[in-house]
Amino acid sequence: MKTYSPSAEEAKDAREWWVVDAADQTLGRLASEIAQILRGKHKPTFSPHVDTGDFVIVLNCEQVAVTGGKLDSMHYYRHSRYPGGLKSRSLREQLDRFPERVIYEAVKGMMPKTRLGRAQMKKLRVYAGSEHPHAAQQPQQLEL
Repeated sequence: MKTYSPSAEEAKDAREWWVVDAADQTLGRLASEIAQILRGKHKPTFSPHVDTGDFVIVLNCEQVAVTGGKLDSMHYYRHSRYPGGLKSRSLREQLDRFPERVIYEAVKGMMPKTRLGRAQMKKLRVYAGSEHPHAAQQPQQLEL
């Protein structure tokens, strides 16, 4: 008997949409669950070289919880590519200004650093509020 390997077309047809409420969820634990769903590891047809994952919509990302003193000790860095152009923001400042980026960066760090990983990240949608424009896709509620 041959080993089953899903094709890209089969995987594309079997994709589902999931909604995750990030309110009062721990950031790292939430990000690891989302990364598994984006990769498709929750499916029996998982294959590491094919994008078998599902779409994920994350709501209420500004209400995500962190433990310890991470709000002030954890920093996000960016560089302008000019000398002395390193800038940083604490997690608290990042949640105030761009709460979507906190979830996005946490999930991105758990994905493969390849073309496939970048393609799988395009299936992640993060919103600060409790509303999303993807009602036509009929997403299912995902309990974590």
